[in-house]
Amino acid sequence: MSELSIFIQILSSLPNVIIVYTVTALISLPLGIIGALAYTGNSVIIKKSISFYTWIFRGTPLILQLFFIYYGLPTLTNNAVVLDRMPAALITFIINYTAYLIEIIRSGLESIDKGQDEAAKVLGYSYFKKIWYILLPQAIRRVLPSLGNEAITLVKDTALIYIISLTEILKTTKEIASRYSIITPYFYAGLIYLGLSFLIYRIFKNMEKRNKVRV
Repeated sequence: MSELSIFIQILSSLPNVIIVYTVTALISLPLGIIGALAYTGNSVIIKKSISFYTWIFRGTPLILQLFFIYYGLPTLTNNAVVLDRMPAALITFIINYTAYLIEIIRSGLESIDKGQDEAAKVLGYSYFKKIWYILLPQAIRRVLPSLGNEAITLVKDTALIYIISLTEILKTTKEIASRYSIITPYFYAGLIYLGLSFLIYRIFKNMEKRNKVRV
């Protein structure tokens, strides 16, 4: 098997990686924003519930959560809840990353001077206008580096979906390396992960630069 064929075969594993990455990012970010806004509200019950949720999913390994959602739920529910591999992976990743994003965005919201909130009230801004036009944009700008780190971590975490037998880069790499008793597939896998991580890194760096120019 030629080196080019090996690289192309590993590269063909990208679709599942892209699906998990894209869906997780598109859904967990809005959920993270909603959760952060709810946490900074006045309800003690909501605040404690969100704190418990983030404690559970930030305090346990993602791989364990994947095992529980895919293998554990059918056992606990006597097969009343059985998920296919991709839905199980998506649900687990979304729940996990939402917990992290809630904490990141919450820290951004809480770092904003309280005077801006009072000024918005004086100017007659509604709650949603205040959040959308004043508080949220500032919070997102302040936590962009942290969001960038999470975006890069998500690229690497997609490798964990192999444990529920979803084809991805690492699973394909292991199969090829084992079949032909070679280690070069791991080198190619590393290049692909580095390329994806660098792409995300550049996107967030450009966003940070634009925000600095605006400020």
